[in-house]
Amino acid sequence: MLAIASLAALALSVQQVAAHGGVLYYSNGGNWYKGFTPYNTPVGQVTIQRPWNTYDPILDATAPTVSCNDDGNSLPAGQQLTATVAAGSSITAYWNNPWPHPTGPVLTYLAQCPGSTCTGVNSNTLRWFKIDEAGLLSGTVATGVWAAGKMVAENNTWTSTIPASVPSGQYLIRFETIALHSLPAVTLYPECAQIEIVGGGSRAPTAAELVTFPGGYRNTDPGLVVDLYGQAAQTQYVTFYFLLSDFINR
Repeated sequence: MLAIASLAALALSVQQVAAHGGVLYYSNGGNWYKGFTPYNTPVGQVTIQRPWNTYDPILDATAPTVSCNDDGNSLPAGQQLTATVAAGSSITAYWNNPWPHPTGPVLTYLAQCPGSTCTGVNSNTLRWFKIDEAGLLSGTVATGVWAAGKMVAENNTWTSTIPASVPSGQYLIRFETIALHSLPAVTLYPECAQIEIVGGGSRAPTAAELVTFPGGYRNTDPGLVVDLYGQAAQTQYVTFYFLLSDFINR
């Protein structure tokens, strides 16, 4: 279990990073899991999180790094860990503090891996289904409250529930926030971690609920090209439901 002091110390160190960041920790069922440390060598790093290299966003929704903010590969066996997570329980992602982008949606996906482990499985080969999403929570796109703003207000955390109906097995979980302040460029911040879901149900996602990354988004998707500053800024934001079919409340 990670000491709270360690979490605070790392949060302070990340404040030195200008403008960007990512998921640094996870928690579930009273257990804390330190994420991968970008910019450092992967040698010796032991974590449930998939490796990622930079605090900078992904600027192309079709980039080969869009699944897990990396080349899709895991750490070597022995370094890549897997957290045991009960179906129906909640898992929290902790973003660096401060998180500088309060305007945009937050989304969470799962992808089941074949076989007995996700280690060694490239995330670009998997098919993902969405289990959580939130966009504009109130107001208009220019002045309203966004999911990313809620994340910031809640100590830079986002908590999602693993659906109780999801079958048990080996999964990647993908937390993502998308900053909308820099139109026309998309700015995506996804990170992934390996989990084993236990005590699951029998409701597997349908083909219509599954997507690949890359492939799930297009740079021209309406949810990615919102103008926060022009005439459209006084309108409502259509939630991300139109982007992908999802597993939520099904």
